[in-house]
Amino acid sequence: MEWTDIRLTVSKADAEAAEAVATMIAEGGIYIEDYSDIEEQVEQIAHVDLIEQELLDKPRDTVIIHMYLKPGDSPVETLALIAARMEAAGIPYTSETEGVEQEDWQNGWRKYYHPMDVGQRLAVVPSWQDYETSRVKLILDPGLAFGTGGHETTNLCLEVLDERVRGGERVLDIGTGSGILAIAALKLGAAVAEGVDIDPVAVRTAGENAALNGVADKLTVLVGDLSDKASGKYDIITANIVANAIMALAPAVPGLMADDAVFIASGIIDSRKDEVIAALEAAGLAVLEVKEKRGWECIVCKKA
Repeated sequence: MEWTDIRLTVSKADAEAAEAVATMIAEGGIYIEDYSDIEEQVEQIAHVDLIEQELLDKPRDTVIIHMYLKPGDSPVETLALIAARMEAAGIPYTSETEGVEQEDWQNGWRKYYHPMDVGQRLAVVPSWQDYETSRVKLILDPGLAFGTGGHETTNLCLEVLDERVRGGERVLDIGTGSGILAIAALKLGAAVAEGVDIDPVAVRTAGENAALNGVADKLTVLVGDLSDKASGKYDIITANIVANAIMALAPAVPGLMADDAVFIASGIIDSRKDEVIAALEAAGLAVLEVKEKRGWECIVCKKA
């Protein structure tokens, strides 16, 4: 069945009033594209993987409101009603319409995710796609959490795990998101892993992804932060988060590292690399390797 997607573009200043108009008219649901404060949102939840370049390039001074009309509803009549309501509210806007299949607007985001080979051993495969490969398959459904493997920061971490996991390791993933790094380590041969995240949605998604990959019995996912959830010593610690968060947690990391352990820090924009390295070294860590991809940095450390 084909639905109609009506897209209303308004200024950020008029977004709230326009949303109210759309809500009164729409029967098939609405959703809103608003990128005005995307950096602030990411800073609050400390997950760089949320931001793709495509999103960073979106306009910050406008908002797009999507209204979905079910089959049989008249777009012409709805557009006329929108025009009358918007004019009465004094809201300038532009509109576009497009026919979409029901499953397309419900799951449209899935079209952006495809199987992807990483490093020498891994393949990241969306749960809804088939992919024949001899590589270690990491089956993933990101849901509403962050971490698909496509962003440079996650991709760099996966490459390092591919190089360094040899079997039997205990792993800690700080800011686990979709669980992609912890699950990848387990699929590569790590013995057990713990994932910690401040977002309950991420923790639930990570658990579901662990089940998809048959490693639910080896992964513990917890809501909280490093200070009150991590315990004991780990052979590999990953933190794919923002630079400020990495610098804040750095002093606690050496005490969690086993002998010969590595700390993999990512989510660092290139302009902050030196600042982060200085903080890591001040915390008692020594840099083993810095990997870079399209302006993002991944720093691999050991205890000094």
